[in-house]
Amino acid sequence: MPRANARPRLLVVASLLGAAVLAGCGSSGADGGSERPTLRISAIPDQDPAELEAREGALAAYLSDALDVEVEYVPVTDYAASVSLFRAGDLDAVFYGGLTGAQARQQTPGAALLAQRDIDADFRSVFIANAEAGVEPVDDVAGLTALEGTRFTFGSESSTSGRLMPEYFLAEAGVDSAEDFAGRPGFSGSHDVTIDLVEAGSYEAGVLNVQVWEARQEAGTVDLDKVVEVFTTPSYSDYHWLGGPGLDERFGSGFTEDLRAALLDLDGSTAEEEQVLALYGAGGLVPVAEEDYEQVEEIGRRLGLLS
Repeated sequence: MPRANARPRLLVVASLLGAAVLAGCGSSGADGGSERPTLRISAIPDQDPAELEAREGALAAYLSDALDVEVEYVPVTDYAASVSLFRAGDLDAVFYGGLTGAQARQQTPGAALLAQRDIDADFRSVFIANAEAGVEPVDDVAGLTALEGTRFTFGSESSTSGRLMPEYFLAEAGVDSAEDFAGRPGFSGSHDVTIDLVEAGSYEAGVLNVQVWEARQEAGTVDLDKVVEVFTTPSYSDYHWLGGPGLDERFGSGFTEDLRAALLDLDGSTAEEEQVLALYGAGGLVPVAEEDYEQVEEIGRRLGLLS
């Protein structure tokens, strides 16, 4: 699986962030000179805000050039806020996790699946533990019973890789997250924070997105003498881009397809594209369909996170 390497690459996108700011100055529409609206993109806040700013700023610069519109990255406070703002029409396109994307599509009729990374059809979560908790690595889902009795934290309550699918795999092992941990499990809010809390011993164990875990190891920002990798789950479908139902009305007929094409054309063929993909930890972007998320939606309904 490609690794994100987000932290070491923050500096290489400084020029792209500058381009994102300049890209919207004086954009004109197809009607002969009237200024086109700003395309507002966002992402679920699942990791360090500075890394999200760099990643989404780089994408904004690319999309501005590809679509000839001003593009603005709009940070959000939490997962629920991204769904609410998308439903209200305040966000035009969002990089969602599997569950939040399903919630957004359910609450926003006419929303369009646009693309996913090449790694998203084969995504995984990783369970970790503080080295002093006495939890040893296990070989299969059934071994997750080793986490019973620990102080445990998920990521966000609406995270696919930090909560939804881990809940599913724990249940497959016979572990009830409401009953079998030492107290109610925590919700850290992001994958980076989960690592930090487990490393500090605030929680004895936790679970997160494997891409962030690998990136933090490569960046040297996790102490592997203090944190044990317990188990990496089987794969499932996760992140994707979702476009709002009003794109064609705001930007002109066919804009949704133009945005989809611009994303799918992001293949690393230029230095700018290569840097954008590196920040997303991907080799390229690929088509996505609703049926790719049937498993996520079924589990979401089972957990009461989807109606």
